[in-house]
Amino acid sequence: MFFRLLMESFRRQRRRKTLAGLAILLGTTAVTAMLALATSIGDRIHQELAVYGANIVVYPKADLLDVKVGGVDVKPASGGAYLHESDLKKLRGIFWANNITGVSPELPLRVLGATPAGEIVDAPGVGLWFDHALSNGGAALTTGAVALHPLWKLSGAWPKEEVSTATSTDVVIGSALASRLGLKIGDVIETAKEATSPTAPKGFSLRIVGVVSTGDAMDGAVLMPLSAAQRILGAPDAVRRVEVSARTKPEDTFARKNPDAMSPQMKEIWYCRPYANSIAYQIRETIPGAEAEQVRRVEQSEGTVLARISGLMWLVSVAALLAAGFAVSAAMATAILERQGEIGLMRSLGASKGAIAMLFYAETGILALLAGGMGYLLGSGLAAWLGARIFAGDGAANVAALNPVLLPVVVALALVVAAAGSTPSIRSALRMDPAAILRADV
Repeated sequence: MFFRLLMESFRRQRRRKTLAGLAILLGTTAVTAMLALATSIGDRIHQELAVYGANIVVYPKADLLDVKVGGVDVKPASGGAYLHESDLKKLRGIFWANNITGVSPELPLRVLGATPAGEIVDAPGVGLWFDHALSNGGAALTTGAVALHPLWKLSGAWPKEEVSTATSTDVVIGSALASRLGLKIGDVIETAKEATSPTAPKGFSLRIVGVVSTGDAMDGAVLMPLSAAQRILGAPDAVRRVEVSARTKPEDTFARKNPDAMSPQMKEIWYCRPYANSIAYQIRETIPGAEAEQVRRVEQSEGTVLARISGLMWLVSVAALLAAGFAVSAAMATAILERQGEIGLMRSLGASKGAIAMLFYAETGILALLAGGMGYLLGSGLAAWLGARIFAGDGAANVAALNPVLLPVVVALALVVAAAGSTPSIRSALRMDPAAILRADV
């Protein structure tokens, strides 16, 4: 009898049930879309803001030391200290290794030589990784300056490490330097022996294979493979500075605490959260003689944008659920008003308040299950559509797909909204006097 009454209510009140189900459907569609986007919004924002540079910089710890004689600072401007390129593979072994998306070591030098026309060249140079496979025995991370700076505009080709020899290498020059010296692709710069590097070769041929526009100081520099810069300087395995790009959790008060002053339990919690500070701390532990710190301009911008977008998503989700709840409440109130006679008859025939409440809750529960399931599918599609357009530059890899984890969450929210919206009307129905209802129907 219970199921017969349940099915009859859907057959006789199709319009009311359709309106209530549509309200739940719209609410769960919006919630699903927001949750689906929220699960990947951090990675997408990181990719969008990665064009502004790395969020962690690593340099020799010796740079922090003051070297003074008689009160006079005698430390060289360059610091005179290097990191080891061979130590960088250890980055693939830290706790948050999978959050590191890019690594770009740098080795600055002076390029002293002459152009084909005989004009003297005295320009800054930088040794870089362009397309380097960084591995520590596991899966390799293909990274370098090109990956960390996607806004660089190249005319020509990037240098290849395997093309470099003991006396020559391919290079890319900045657009400003090329314009000033009249250099073009195919020209060769013959360098002189650098006075500060007694072990460097007496001459080095730099073949220009590309001209790059970076929008910063690199426009006036010569960019070459790191191995070639090490040979010119006579400093094998040397690295002066390392830029690291990592997916991180927005900084909060806990992130800014000193881990060395924490209890072991709190330090473990801090260590296992992907803060920029905690990843920098792990880098300092892993690379000997290294100091690592977050670039606050990039990191704080990422955290601010993520916090604001997340807040907006939660606001949209709550508003959608509230609207669905009010719509369900209005539809249920109308339905109960139309079924007063049925309720009075059931009460007069001995039906308990619990049985009647169960009948109405079962109706809303079925609506919630059906509408919640459809809302999950529509919301996933909406998230894919929004993701493809908001983050169009990321390609199909960032288009949201069906996330099975969200299905029980969305259906549970639909059940809660349906139950919350129905409860006031059901309680008012149970307070009705069956005798008064039946007399009014006569």
